[in-house]
Amino acid sequence: MVQKSKTVIEPQYGLYKLKAKNLDLFYGAKQALKDVSINITANTVTAFIGPSGCGKSTFLRCFNRMNDLISDVTIKGQVMIDDVDIYKNQIDVYEYRKKIGMVFQKPNPFPKSIFENVAFGLKINGEKSSSAIEEVVENALKKAALWDEVKDNLHKSAMALSGGQQQRLCIARAIAVKPSVLLMDEPASALDPISTAKIEELIYELKNDFTIVIVTHNMQQAARVSDKTAFFYLGELIEYDYTDKIFTNPAKDATQNYITGRFG
Repeated sequence: MVQKSKTVIEPQYGLYKLKAKNLDLFYGAKQALKDVSINITANTVTAFIGPSGCGKSTFLRCFNRMNDLISDVTIKGQVMIDDVDIYKNQIDVYEYRKKIGMVFQKPNPFPKSIFENVAFGLKINGEKSSSAIEEVVENALKKAALWDEVKDNLHKSAMALSGGQQQRLCIARAIAVKPSVLLMDEPASALDPISTAKIEELIYELKNDFTIVIVTHNMQQAARVSDKTAFFYLGELIEYDYTDKIFTNPAKDATQNYITGRFG
């Protein structure tokens, strides 16, 4: 009989970048997250999987307090970055969000030039040196694997780029302000297979500099890009473990049923 490992893997103390403890979230009277606890290690890729409406995107948004923007939301429990509870009253949300980059399902470049898209956050944060901005823009575009494709057209409209290029531009814009965490909500779901492959390669490279959490409906994508996978169902975190363990020998029957297509 194969001995099953613990649901939650506990790496050495002090390596955790993100934590949640006993997290409940309500939209009015409806409970969307139920007693979720998780520890996410720095400089890894963590994938959230599960059927539509299971709470994975809601949970992702807890890490940059985007749920604050929704009326009638109640949150109980703890969400932490670097062991600081981000839902305590003394947290400066504006300053906190500088640490958290966000990439959405649909590419959302600003109707500005390629250069201005990446430079926008730097200028908002008060950077006035043209040479410093140019250096950061170039480095961010290189990290986003886009520099070679756009370096001769930096002052052309970002709206003229392909969908895959626009998404990589949005990633460059997010990382230009040097966050420590990058949240990605289905970043490749609207892209063609070639663009999706480029985004996946990029995610693998970026974990050297960022802690990455990605929501995806594509289980093959989760298997390819993530170090750990968390499976959500009906607002609960059912199982969280190393990705190869989740996909080859999950501890929970519900996880096995989902990854084999029996429901979802």
